[in-house]
Amino acid sequence: LAGKKPQKGGKGGGRVEINSSVGSEVTDIETVRGKMQKALDALKEEYVKNLSLRTSVGSLDSISVQTVNGRFPLNHLGQIVMKSPQMYHVNMVGAPQEIPSVLQAISQSGMNLNPIQEGNVIKVPIPKVTKEHRENLAKKAKAGCNKTKEQIRDIRNQAMKEAKKAKATVSEDTVRLVEKQIQQLTDDFNGNAEKILEAKSKELLK
Repeated sequence: LAGKKPQKGGKGGGRVEINSSVGSEVTDIETVRGKMQKALDALKEEYVKNLSLRTSVGSLDSISVQTVNGRFPLNHLGQIVMKSPQMYHVNMVGAPQEIPSVLQAISQSGMNLNPIQEGNVIKVPIPKVTKEHRENLAKKAKAGCNKTKEQIRDIRNQAMKEAKKAKATVSEDTVRLVEKQIQQLTDDFNGNAEKILEAKSKELLK
């Protein structure tokens, strides 16, 4: 009887051990791993900075403001101070000309904030967390995870192209082993992204 064809994604033969010394002439597995890890780290950072239920100085810091001189994080333009858990102030005395841009950036940050200008100070009331806001953040979390998985897939596809090019000078068995390692990394990092999304969704919707 003819043997069954192995399943795509390296799942047919069980887990593939990642060994960067094998097939190093085909592609650098550690470089592939590093790129995927960078994409995953960016997702974690996005979740912490922009998808938290409680607004913090750190989350306001990361708001990007478009000015005539380029794009800057909010904390480069003004001093952010927590007056109370329900109220933050952004002191714009050092760059009062940027107040309109800062007001717009805070309003459009997706953090459900409605800033109020009083002279050179921008007051930022922190709203109560509603069910609608939780669900909106959960949707953004899923979109962020999908974007990360797309980045991981792009990294995989590029590495696979490099591996296929090496078939002219390297044995087919070596290339196939490298391809399996690339797919294993892809599966691992996609799985990690899903776990991070699951944890964030539980946090947001509990």
